[in-house]
Amino acid sequence: MARSSSVLVGNGQGFWGDSLLGPVRLVEEGPLHYLTLDYLAEVTMSIMQKARARDPQAGYATDFVRLVERVLPACKERGIRIIANAGGVNPAGCVEAISRVVRSIGLHGVRIGMVEGDDILYRLKELIESGEQFANLDTDELLAPRMGDVQAANVYIGVQGIVEALDAGADIVIVGRCTDPSLALAPLVYEFGWSMQDYNSLAAGTVAGHIIECGAQATGGNFTKWRSVKDFARIGYPVVEANADGTFVVTKHRGTGGMVTTDTVTAQLLYELGDPHTYLTPDVTADFTSIQLHQDGDDRVRVDGVQGSAPTDTFKVSIALHGGWKAVGQLTVPGPEAIDKAKVCAEMLFERLEMDGYSFAPENRIVEMLGSGVCFEGMINAAPEPPEVALRVGVRDTDRQKVDRFGMEIAAVVTSGPPGLTGFASGRPKASEIVSFWPALISKKYVKTSANVVEVS
Repeated sequence: MARSSSVLVGNGQGFWGDSLLGPVRLVEEGPLHYLTLDYLAEVTMSIMQKARARDPQAGYATDFVRLVERVLPACKERGIRIIANAGGVNPAGCVEAISRVVRSIGLHGVRIGMVEGDDILYRLKELIESGEQFANLDTDELLAPRMGDVQAANVYIGVQGIVEALDAGADIVIVGRCTDPSLALAPLVYEFGWSMQDYNSLAAGTVAGHIIECGAQATGGNFTKWRSVKDFARIGYPVVEANADGTFVVTKHRGTGGMVTTDTVTAQLLYELGDPHTYLTPDVTADFTSIQLHQDGDDRVRVDGVQGSAPTDTFKVSIALHGGWKAVGQLTVPGPEAIDKAKVCAEMLFERLEMDGYSFAPENRIVEMLGSGVCFEGMINAAPEPPEVALRVGVRDTDRQKVDRFGMEIAAVVTSGPPGLTGFASGRPKASEIVSFWPALISKKYVKTSANVVEVS
């Protein structure tokens, strides 16, 4: 049974590191029912896992804690519910941190929901013995020989746990590794009472979530026709006005910067898109070729016609593994002849390392001369004589000592190489751990999500 006929969902974070003003302004500058916050990407999970390895209480998006402290009083007063995948690899730690914030600001009766079931790290051995191979989707390698390197394993779950938390009255729902569109789809399923077999509606909600998941990229941010975008400083973050029939309008709060047009929405729809006929999620397969966009007034794009079909019988899994060590250093190389000087610097650096018995294979090196056209390598010719370039040199290897030896040799280039080198203020680069991404699949029969809601007084 539907609880509402229309719902306003806004997304205020497109990644961990997005502007804190996005969600603050979504709450303060216009009407809203749900504030979603998307913090996670594959690299983010790796960063969080490295943090948790150093501190068992870490492993979640710390920005979320500061944000909740700032917006929760207004959200509670206006009935805005918060849904965030800020839990990362430690949702329980995130819940505890948010609970402390609620007590510190003196709010009472705040219900916090935590969705569990995505973390399968400690079940991997058992699952492999049950027949799950976790073959790498890019290389077909099997996971079993690399088990000693595994640091984290999280399933991309769907909406079910979030819906359960909302149904239990959660004001804040904290999730680990769910799919990005699930954050927006879940409140629509909850509010409209959509069946999990109503694939067209689920596909529409998924498309809505995909459009707003990257925050201001749907409202003029990162847009090719950037000169037509007004007031980047006050760019509005996207809001979806969703209807029970699966149609929706993409917009932003009145008076904010940026723009919402069929072009800005189309640009975001094409972001991270594989086969447009089969956009796979845990809950539905959406057909992006069925999407119809219509300009519906200033900063309003109406979306309808979305078709969907049944999901696959597998979940995607994000596995993090120890992948060795890396170090990167940078020097500023001024002209004249900046490019040639930078090439000599890189060559002498690696020759000196080889003289001391430290050799790096070409595939384990990176040499970039920023300012020489490296961003468009093979597409355009380098500037004939740039006034300066930034020489970026890096290595990776399984031997940490070897990588640290590389870092020790860079500074010497300043006084024993070509003239004028500068910009080494950041100090000697040290080896840092590489956390590799291993994408795989798992049968849905092995994954069960659940929601636990606690009231903080």
